[in-house]
Amino acid sequence: MKRRELIVIISFICILLAINALNFIRREKLKRSSCLVVESGRIQLPLNVVSAGELEDLPGIGPVIAQRIVAYRQQKGGFGSLNELREIKGIGDKLYEKIIPYLKL
Repeated sequence: MKRRELIVIISFICILLAINALNFIRREKLKRSSCLVVESGRIQLPLNVVSAGELEDLPGIGPVIAQRIVAYRQQKGGFGSLNELREIKGIGDKLYEKIIPYLKL
């Protein structure tokens, strides 16, 4: 095996190890997160503290709507009820029904 090939293989292995380590750290961080509460086998996110990135994990929520939810929360000083989500552009009845089981106040 040539020296150049060996360097490429070792570099590739290092990159894979780094990616694996980052994924492990991310999983551990989520496990320790005070935001996540498991009830009846379903993760529920507290709407008044959840990040836009975490909101994107919900069905039907992309980066634009996630940012709108966070902006609304900041503008209003928090959500008083989950029903206020319906006031956000892009969240209609269908999407609201999809995401409501995953959220709490």
